[in-house]
Amino acid sequence: MIMKVIDVIGLPVAAINYAEAVEWVFEHARKADRAYAVEAANTHVAAHARHDAEFGAAMQKFDLICPDGMPLVWSLNRKLEASEKLTDRVYGPNLMLECIKASEGQADLKHFLLGGSQSTLDKLNEKFSTDYPETQIEGSYSPPFGEWPEDEFEKICGLIRDSGANHVWVGLGCPKQELWIAKHKENLPPSCYFGIGAAFAFHAGEVKQAPAMFQKVGMEWAYRLCAEPRRLFKRYFKYNSLFVWYSMKG
Repeated sequence: MIMKVIDVIGLPVAAINYAEAVEWVFEHARKADRAYAVEAANTHVAAHARHDAEFGAAMQKFDLICPDGMPLVWSLNRKLEASEKLTDRVYGPNLMLECIKASEGQADLKHFLLGGSQSTLDKLNEKFSTDYPETQIEGSYSPPFGEWPEDEFEKICGLIRDSGANHVWVGLGCPKQELWIAKHKENLPPSCYFGIGAAFAFHAGEVKQAPAMFQKVGMEWAYRLCAEPRRLFKRYFKYNSLFVWYSMKG
């Protein structure tokens, strides 16, 4: 499929909707020729990529970057023709569900969950087996917290390879998951690898998502900040401010 990619403060973001993103993912998952890196980028990811050279270089290795945050949608729409303008973002947690749902009953589309605690993975496996019984969740793995052993990468690759999965959902938190995918991209088993952030916690019912009203007007960050002020205040204050500054600066 042909898609338009537009620079948003230095990040190459695809002007794409959910259906097109799922089509792209399935097409590349079925190729099974190499690892493909997929990200749903919000203002934090975009500003971090512009602000931090290492993270920015990692994001340049991604094959598909979807507009997760409404400010990215607005930035894209300013550069699109009227007939091309997006009406919604491609929210990472929802993209995960759309891929899992659309792959039901398709024997050549398989999923692997990487990251989070074992209890979180257990909840996810139970939810997906109940809600999408014909989707193939072929494996999951909770890596150790902190620094990983030297043989951890080979262990993870072996689990993915043995599962036959061609969708690997990586929930290690941003920026760790993006850096990990980019660093190992050339050596990972063929599959689509998604930096999926808090989606595991959302779908496991451990963290509440913002109401649709907050999401639609680009204020999801405010809802999450109220829910977790100590953890998120510094991140949102810094990177939301940087996104605005970089957008104005050009």
